[in-house]
Order: sequence, then C-alpha cells, then structure tokens
Amino acid sequence: MTKNLSELIIDFNRRLSYTGKLPPGFQVLNPYLDNPETIDVMTKFYNKYYNDSAGRKFIVGINPSRHGAGVTGVPFTDTKRLDSVCGIKMKSARTHEVSSVFVYDMIEEFGGPDKFYGDFFINSPFPLAIVREKNPGNLINANYYDEPELFDMTRDFMVDSLRTFIGFGLDTSEVFILGKKNAAFISKLNKQAGLFDKLTVLDHPRYIQQYKSKEKPIYIDKYIIKLNRHKE
Repeated sequence: MTKNLSELIIDFNRRLSYTGKLPPGFQVLNPYLDNPETIDVMTKFYNKYYNDSAGRKFIVGINPSRHGAGVTGVPFTDTKRLDSVCGIKMKSARTHEVSSVFVYDMIEEFGGPDKFYGDFFINSPFPLAIVREKNPGNLINANYYDEPELFDMTRDFMVDSLRTFIGFGLDTSEVFILGKKNAAFISKLNKQAGLFDKLTVLDHPRYIQQYKSKEKPIYIDKYIIKLNRHKE
C-alpha cells in the first residue's frame, strides 16, 4: 500500500540524523532525539495538513532555527504559531522565532494553513538546526553555508535530503528558495544533482521581518504573486 504524504514525512523525521563531520565549533541539534514531545507535535501537524497523496510545490529554507523547527520539528513554525494558528500545543517548550511571524502572516493572507499547506511543502537542504559556539557555553544559530568547510562537509547529506523530499512526490518544475545567498548555494547543489528545472528566489522571512518590517505587506504580496503563479 502506498503511504500518504504525512506518513512519508513523519517516517523521514523519525529516522533523521546527521553522522557526518562538522568543522570545529559547530554542532547539530536534533529535536527528534532530544525531546520526545517534538515527535508528538510534529506528527500531529503533518497528520493534520498532509494526510493525503496530493503533490505539493517545494519551498526550500536554509536550515532550522533552534527556536523554530529546531524545537517543534515543523519548518518556520515556533511554538506560538503552532498553538495559535495550527491548534497544536507544545507543553515542554515556549519559543518565539522571527521568521515564523512573517511566514504565518503570509499564510493568513494566502488563505490560511489548510489552503497553504495543501499546496506547499517547506523544508531545508539541511533539515536539522546547526549552532555555533561563539563563546564557551554560548550557542548561536548558524547556516550551512557560513563556512566553506561546513558546506563541503554537509553537501552530500543535503543532496540526499533534497532527493528524499522530491521522492515524496513534490513538483520539481519550479522550486521556491528563501534567501538570495541560500539560492546561490542551492544552485550549486542543483548543478551537481539536477534536482529542479527552475529556481525562484524569495527574500528570506528573517530578513524581511528584521529589516523590512514596515514594508512587510509589500513582501507578502510578492510572495503570494510568485507562489500563486504555479496555478496559472
């Protein structure tokens, strides 16, 4: 029997681990191993919005934040939005993630989570949180492309992850990339592996929320115009 999309995603997350090398000072956080409730809320989320076998368009982030999917297991979703918008409460953590604010404001404008998640799947080439020790005991969020060595060490793992996501039945004719720098590196992976036909770049939610908040309605409109093009 063919598994539906929620079963495929949940199985992937339950098995997810990174055992490769990392440069000195970098660590990978795996919420699925560190917090049993992450598995629970992640399962509820995907069973709620992906319990079917319909295809989706693919939106590609960078790698999870330790306050967003690094806790909830749901990309661009902190515990506040998971509760207030998706109706799934997480008892063991309470997080606020800047990117999540923009994404869920955009989702509301798009037509709500049922409509949005019915059309799109969001994940990242490196689907676990990466942190860097800035000072002893002080961990900060890191991106997979922050150091050339980090990118080189994680490259094959990221290609394998993207191929797995595509294997869920995602549309590869056009992929939406969040962040211009991210897009440059996804382009490198795409040239290596031939994953997507067209890369469409959107400004990253964190950049918009942090530096362009006064213009947020304009950026939301840009998102919706580009995301809706696939229906034409």
